[in-house]
Amino acid sequence: MKLNYRVVIFLLAALFGLGLSAPSLLGIKGPKITLGLDLQGGLHMLLGVDTDEAIRSKVKSIASSIKYAADDEELIVDEFKVEKNGVSFELLDKDDVPKMDAILKKIPGVAVVKEGLKYRVTLTPKEIESVKQYAITQAVDTIRNRLDQFGLAEPTVAKQGKDKILVEVPGVKTPEQEQRIRELIAKAAHLQLMAVDEERAGRVYQMTPAEAARYGDVILQDAQDPNRKYLVKEIPILDGSMLTDARVAFDRNNQPVINFTLDSQGARIFGDFTGKNVGKRLAVVLDNMVYSAPVIRERIGGGSGQISGGFSVKEAHDVAIALRSGALLAPVFMEEKRSVGPSLGADSIKASMIALITGFLAVVVFMVLYYGMAGVIADVALVVNLFLILAVMALFGATLTLPGMAGIVLTVGMAVDANVIINERIRELLYEGKSVAKAIEQGYANAFSAILDANITTLIAAVVLYAYGTGPIKGFAITMSIGILASMLTAILGTHGIWQMVEQKIDKKSLGKWFGIKLAGGKK
Repeated sequence: MKLNYRVVIFLLAALFGLGLSAPSLLGIKGPKITLGLDLQGGLHMLLGVDTDEAIRSKVKSIASSIKYAADDEELIVDEFKVEKNGVSFELLDKDDVPKMDAILKKIPGVAVVKEGLKYRVTLTPKEIESVKQYAITQAVDTIRNRLDQFGLAEPTVAKQGKDKILVEVPGVKTPEQEQRIRELIAKAAHLQLMAVDEERAGRVYQMTPAEAARYGDVILQDAQDPNRKYLVKEIPILDGSMLTDARVAFDRNNQPVINFTLDSQGARIFGDFTGKNVGKRLAVVLDNMVYSAPVIRERIGGGSGQISGGFSVKEAHDVAIALRSGALLAPVFMEEKRSVGPSLGADSIKASMIALITGFLAVVVFMVLYYGMAGVIADVALVVNLFLILAVMALFGATLTLPGMAGIVLTVGMAVDANVIINERIRELLYEGKSVAKAIEQGYANAFSAILDANITTLIAAVVLYAYGTGPIKGFAITMSIGILASMLTAILGTHGIWQMVEQKIDKKSLGKWFGIKLAGGKK
């Protein structure tokens, strides 16, 4: 009995599989497989997206760009108003028309209507639809980023239908966890820096929203004191789209604050505004609530700022995550929510394990009864194959779902199928009178192309399922793909090495024991 390189590789694969699957099976320290929503319980949500708000945000962003560019070019603009799908304003100097036209040409997706010196800039129907679709796509990406940064394992966030978002978060067991996740997902995290209307600020408590709108203002509430109000200019100086980072820090009183950083364009706009408005107030607005309105003491360069407002450490952490991952262009709202209890997951695991163990034992017994020692060797390869699947999933932190368990059960049959083909080829060659060594070598050679073709076509199907499927389908595709690749190593390379190691012990008289066949008088 002599070791060969195939057996060495097989033994290393077995050790790798046993070592990395042990934490998941025995609960010891190490990389573990994450159980999906259907196996360990968790939170299931179906969210709707308010795409009309995305249109309003887009219009405000365009208005802010036009206003900044007009101020930068020193154009005199009057009656600047934000409307439902556009912006209207009037130039006071006809010599400024060419400059304004040049500014508007740089803004994509808008239609411009001019009546003398009066302008009306509106979003085109194509741009409106594009903004709505982008708002949904951006919401999916933003929610996924927030949950990833929150540290949740393998959440599922996917677009469902035309304008819905499916969110599944495994492992959520307490109402407190559920509430915090819901708040994190729903938080718009829309940061705006807005100028306080100093001229009319003293009348804010006597004003109605309609009256404020006539002056191009809005009335906003203080984040800490609901009785305190601010009158701010409706068109923001800049918004969170220009934000590049947000981190939790602590001020001189050891209270948590959020330091944010702007991109180069935001830094330039911020610096220009603060330089021209020394002595006036600038409101830091997050989700239409004023967190602070400090007086500008000097020009603020560098593109950085701070949000303070009596945050707890947890609140500051969650807000920073929301800001870093990006503001939601459109608010999301709950359409459907249900909690999947751990008991349902336990029942699913129990049923799946029964199916897996029953299928595994049936295959093992059949192989031994029909093929003898050849069946035992195939069963050894099958066991190693299962450990390899668990090990690779644990190594990459993959999520095991109920369909994933089905993929493992299917892999059991597919993995042993390769050895069925090989054993039948070897039997045919032995019946033809070939020596054991030649029958083994030619059996593997003859079977290899058929096995390879079958595995490649199945692997292609699994890749397509993963690429276009949702969470549960992806779980099925992952386990099936890993199982196919592992079976190529165990069922072909590993068993071949074992046969090369033991073939010298096999003679014509022991073929029944080794291959489940009997040749009369040494021959059939």
